[in-house]
Amino acid sequence: MLELVILIGLQASGKSTFFQAHFALTHQHVSKDLLRNNSNPARRQRQLIEEALRAGRSVVVDNTNATRQARRELIDLGHSYAARVAGYYFEARLKQSLERNQARQGKARVPDVALFTTLKRLERPSFDEGFDQLFFVRSLDDQAFEVRAWKEEVADGQP
Repeated sequence: MLELVILIGLQASGKSTFFQAHFALTHQHVSKDLLRNNSNPARRQRQLIEEALRAGRSVVVDNTNATRQARRELIDLGHSYAARVAGYYFEARLKQSLERNQARQGKARVPDVALFTTLKRLERPSFDEGFDQLFFVRSLDDQAFEVRAWKEEVADGQP
């Protein structure tokens, strides 16, 4: 089945490592981080996603995808190609992400302020956005992850 996977979470939360462990053999990897020299990375990202889906290849979009607005176009795009759209929300653990970011080298390292900015903007996903599947991901260490089925928040904010 054709699938568009949207990874959601802070920088350095383990999204790219998760992609390598769970999707590298079956899905094309698309990330704005790989398009830094492109004058319009959002447009190029869309082109790459469309090319893959048109060719019948599943795709993982590996960005922070922090807001409903950022995810809306991706969800619509996936559904326009009859792809199942799955979201993987990475637990927001600022201390752990800051530590991982410190260990990064070169362009892979982002300014710490970027993590604080993303944390302020980060919106938990919801099925009402149009996801066909949602998962909660907790990093256990640098290579291991716990993946659970998503539970919508109830009125008091607890899952």
